[in-house]
Amino acid sequence: MKLMENLKVQLEERSYDIIIAAGVLKKVNEVLADFAAARRCLIVTDSNVQPLYESTLKLGLAEIGAETADYVYPAGEEHKTPETVVDICRKGVRSGLDRKSLIVALGGGVCGDMAGFAAAMYMRGIGFIQIPTTLLSMVDSSVGGKTGTDLPEGKNLIGAFWQPQIVVIDPETLKTLPAEEVCCGLAEVVKYGMILDEEFFSLLEKNIDKLKSLDMGFYTKIIRRCCELKAEVVSKDEREGGLRAILNYGHTFGHALELLSNFEVAHGKAVSMGMAIAAELAADTGRISKELAERQNALLKKLDLPVKAPAGFDAEEVYNAMMQDKKTLGKIIRVVLPDAIGKVSIVKGLEKDIVTKAIRKCCE
Repeated sequence: MKLMENLKVQLEERSYDIIIAAGVLKKVNEVLADFAAARRCLIVTDSNVQPLYESTLKLGLAEIGAETADYVYPAGEEHKTPETVVDICRKGVRSGLDRKSLIVALGGGVCGDMAGFAAAMYMRGIGFIQIPTTLLSMVDSSVGGKTGTDLPEGKNLIGAFWQPQIVVIDPETLKTLPAEEVCCGLAEVVKYGMILDEEFFSLLEKNIDKLKSLDMGFYTKIIRRCCELKAEVVSKDEREGGLRAILNYGHTFGHALELLSNFEVAHGKAVSMGMAIAAELAADTGRISKELAERQNALLKKLDLPVKAPAGFDAEEVYNAMMQDKKTLGKIIRVVLPDAIGKVSIVKGLEKDIVTKAIRKCCE
């Protein structure tokens, strides 16, 4: 395998490795031998990913003596429900999973969130492995142990912190993604530059062509950097007691837009719009210049990401939806706002009129 990148999430006894290499899925028997050999594994995947990669994963697990069963659910955020998570657990029972068995998430963020939540609950917690197949899940949701599912009232309102035993990332899987899915993942990539690393942000600005052409060498490096940045934050604040909340940049606004669209607005696009609103709000309150806000938005637009909400969104409704978000405490909204490229702050107690003004500008 070429361009293998390894790093570790440091969490004492819960520490784990992230392995990133083009083609690693075909060598899964080697990287998972210490975790899955001679164990029973339940592969959780969706109807889009299953025909593409499940047979390769099953073959690799069989080579190390693992017994496998699978749970395949219909692709789509609308299936990220408590009922699906319970079904995963019930399939585990029928498949003979015991406390030494594993749940293996093969797919995007929805898959990883639900499979991890099922693993956290099943027999009061069994091991699980993340094998993300979308850019968004590679750079964000597969790392850090946040698991959960949606409720009709909002995204990810029930869940658990449950760290994987290992994360295995094969950038080659991006080649089978629709272009729009890769585009959505790039919103999270831009987020890391905005919140933590100006040099990384500048690297993205200078390599639009490589990003759009799916240059595997470049993608391996940017995935590694995003995972590295997230691992540093998670190692300092595993359960979002403070610092980790900066990873929610763009998400408080974005989750509200997703909810109001009945999840017709994709998560990555909602986060992009949310970052645009956050930058607008930061400029309106004098935290950053209008030029800096435009620099962020210019990069998003070059990557074909939206900075304006589609017609039909009302600023008051977006604000009210934000009040249901789990990041709101005591009816006081907390938002992550930029102070510079590569530096953000968690801000709370902003007046409703100031927040809705920024939302309204991005909904015109």
